[in-house]
Amino acid sequence: MRACGADVAFLCNNGWRHNPAAVMTADQRFEAQAALLGFPLAAPIKVGGHYTPAYRDGPLIYVSGQIPRVGDTVAVVGAVGEDATFEQACQGAQISTLRALSLVKQVCASLAAVVGVPRMSVFIRSAPGFTQHSEVADAASDLLVAVLGPDAALHSRTSVGVAQLPKGATVELDFIFRVGP
Repeated sequence: MRACGADVAFLCNNGWRHNPAAVMTADQRFEAQAALLGFPLAAPIKVGGHYTPAYRDGPLIYVSGQIPRVGDTVAVVGAVGEDATFEQACQGAQISTLRALSLVKQVCASLAAVVGVPRMSVFIRSAPGFTQHSEVADAASDLLVAVLGPDAALHSRTSVGVAQLPKGATVELDFIFRVGP
């Protein structure tokens, strides 16, 4: 069994969790994770249709499906286990999670507002023999913990293998975030 997200785990385990003197805010941890993954925070998140990428309904923010797009390029494409590697699928899950967090930050001004993640759904375009869907989803879960902390990042989750995703992406994630007042 393979695991991914070593850089995420390093920041999580050696940053705010084990060194109280080096406490970072959720926004600072988000910026650090984006830098680790080479995700440009200034890049706008483009919408491809007549919908909103993030919709707030009271304390809940529904984030539409996010693929691992950076600027105009889908960073990870193809079926994992065939065209894309396990590690690439994990990276795609992390980029998609960063996009979702970026949208929440746009809605709330700060990720400190997030008090929970009631739901995360992970769709993985996979070859017929690929069975590590939950391990790919772990990359997204680990990133949530690294950015939001273990309490606010607590979430339920589903990971599902699918035949195809928009723009040929390897992964697509959607979320429901709970925010405080």
